[in-house]
Amino acid sequence: MQSPYPSTALDAARRAIAEQLREIRRDAGLSGREVASRAGWQPWKLSRLQSATTPPSDEDIRAWCLACGAEDRIPDLLAANRTADSMYLEWRRVQRTGLRRLQESRIPLYERTRQFRVYSSTVIPGFLQTYEYAFALLGSIARVHGTPDDVADAATARVERSHIIREGDHRFAILLEESVLRHVVGDSATMAGQLGYLLSVMALPAVSVGVVPAGRPRSMWTLETFSVFDEERVHVELLTAAVTVNTPGEVAQYTHAFEEMTALAVYGAPARSLISAAIDSLD
Repeated sequence: MQSPYPSTALDAARRAIAEQLREIRRDAGLSGREVASRAGWQPWKLSRLQSATTPPSDEDIRAWCLACGAEDRIPDLLAANRTADSMYLEWRRVQRTGLRRLQESRIPLYERTRQFRVYSSTVIPGFLQTYEYAFALLGSIARVHGTPDDVADAATARVERSHIIREGDHRFAILLEESVLRHVVGDSATMAGQLGYLLSVMALPAVSVGVVPAGRPRSMWTLETFSVFDEERVHVELLTAAVTVNTPGEVAQYTHAFEEMTALAVYGAPARSLISAAIDSLD
């Protein structure tokens, strides 16, 4: 079942911008065709912009406001549009210079966050990855997304930033679907090393790892992988993009979803047993 959460804040931001564009047109006493003609557009483009079907570029906003004699509205609309853009970052855009810089760009957020809540239905979270696992995973990402090959440096940067699980007053609550333990990244040796490392970090006082067992009745469906940073923001990972959620209501929804998953998970000896069974299943 697809979660409704990831695009809600982005959609609301886009609709708000579209509504402001409509208001500017109406205040100018212009029809849609008149604005399109003044801007040099086909009417269908204006329709898509003011219905939020197509997000406007900065040039679209400038042309719209100039056509309506509302140049004073340009700065605020540009700022709102860039804020909306920051909620949805296409991987191909942020990875165009390689993967290492993306790993390093998150360090300030990680260092200031006190409480991390991470739910993963896909892979072992970056905080808990070995170099070999990170290298194999990032290599797959670089291949699929067609990014520059700086995988070795990116894997090193990912592992180096993981020092925060052992330092400072950070707290980590990690929830994994059992399928994550069974999905082999790299080869069997890489996966065995990763799962063995996962067992060792479970002993760290700042780290709590829960596993949601497969094959049990559950009240919460499998969700997309997400991370909650304090009560400030949520990062949601999709195939093509990273979505940032920072409206309080939506952050609260993800926090509630995490609590629901926590109730389904097992910890301690039962969790270690599932991890050990996954190691034993490797060829």
